[in-house]
Amino acid sequence: MGSDGKVFTLAQVSEHSTPKDCWLIINGKVYDVTKFMEDHPGGDEVLLSATGKDATDDFEDVGHSDSARDMMNEYYVGEIDASTIPKKVTYTPPKQPYYNQDKTSEFIIKLLQFLVPLAILGIAVGIRFYTKAT
Repeated sequence: MGSDGKVFTLAQVSEHSTPKDCWLIINGKVYDVTKFMEDHPGGDEVLLSATGKDATDDFEDVGHSDSARDMMNEYYVGEIDASTIPKKVTYTPPKQPYYNQDKTSEFIIKLLQFLVPLAILGIAVGIRFYTKAT
């Protein structure tokens, strides 16, 4: 391994974000992957898009092999100062009003209890006037 014990800030690592100088942060460790850019199976764009941030999730989502993980040792340059990496914010949905299905059902039943007899009465009166007119 390279510079054992060296600690970098996110700002320092972020300065290394070009194809000729590319550093990544994976699992709290800093790797200089510049020499690996051309050989990376996913292409250099994948590596460049992971600079300037904690790339752990990007790395893990791909499902790298054990040999790829072993290869990382030769690119190790130090550790990241965890206090310089912004904390991940988890989404908390807004509070929703409580939806009471029983109250809605009660309302619909009461509405139907009012409207159905009214409709029957209307039909009866309509039939009465229709039969008188003919």
